[in-house]
Amino acid sequence: MITTVQHHLLNQQRSVREATGTFSRILSGITLATKMIEAKIRVGGLTNVLGAFGAVNVQGEQQQKLDVYANEALLHCLGQEDGVAALVSEENDHPITVNLDPEKGKYIVVFDPLDGSSNIDVNVNVGTIFSILRREGDLTQSILQPGYKQVAAGYVVYGPSTVLVYTAGHGVHSFVLDPTVGAFVLSQEQMKMPEQGPYYSTNEANAASWPAEYREYLAMLLRGELGGKAYSARYIGSLVADFHRTILKGGVFLYPPTEKAPKGKLRLLYEANPLAMIAEQAGGAAVNGALSPNGGRILDLLPTDIHQRTPLIVGSKREVEALVAAVRGAKG
Repeated sequence: MITTVQHHLLNQQRSVREATGTFSRILSGITLATKMIEAKIRVGGLTNVLGAFGAVNVQGEQQQKLDVYANEALLHCLGQEDGVAALVSEENDHPITVNLDPEKGKYIVVFDPLDGSSNIDVNVNVGTIFSILRREGDLTQSILQPGYKQVAAGYVVYGPSTVLVYTAGHGVHSFVLDPTVGAFVLSQEQMKMPEQGPYYSTNEANAASWPAEYREYLAMLLRGELGGKAYSARYIGSLVADFHRTILKGGVFLYPPTEKAPKGKLRLLYEANPLAMIAEQAGGAAVNGALSPNGGRILDLLPTDIHQRTPLIVGSKREVEALVAAVRGAKG
């Protein structure tokens, strides 16, 4: 017997007394859009959707044709849901309002439509990341909520299999797209990240411009001082793909601050927050490395802008705790 993501959501909703089905419809809209994106990626080299679109997005990044298609697919599938108050995308300068009626538009969906799209031309894994927030009064304040208030978060990685991973605050669940039935089918419930892993994942080409404590942390991993065995490097360059390996195998992904990007490079709302929620629900941790009692827990950060950037260290608890200790030691 197979369990689709829709059946899984319905089963979970039965334990929530106030459930109305709105949340499930939003997730269904996301899964429909990602199936459209997957279909376009699968035949990308045959349908003239590879390559640059010819425009630059709000991030100052060259848009790819598939960036635009993925964004339009999500906007289309979610823009028809009465339960959505607003949509926030990496590809749009400002939030897109859908339903401002506070009685109906109860949710805000935040997403990176195609993470790692610069890799698409060379057939490397890419993905979609999303986060769902509950509207709480003023729309702007509702969008700029700290990550611990997320109702749900997830991602889809497009690779040899198309995999959906999501959490609604009650564990992390994985689904594989079965093309024979056109549905995401449950493959793993209650995923758990290993407490420690064998891999680190980072762009070491930037290491010379990292703060010294991050370089020393990496050297410590390579010397085998954390667990008695030297770590191996694994870096794909698509955040979703690198994170997916980390949640399955354990270890750490890190994108430290650099001289060019002292406030970090990854986006807080639609990259760091959703992955941090998934990591914590799976038993891992996520911090920005700041000197604070909890190491700058990502989910505690208060956003001030929809495209705010942050450093990100996410992965198994032991590796993240070691990084926090290294930063504290360097700052005294």
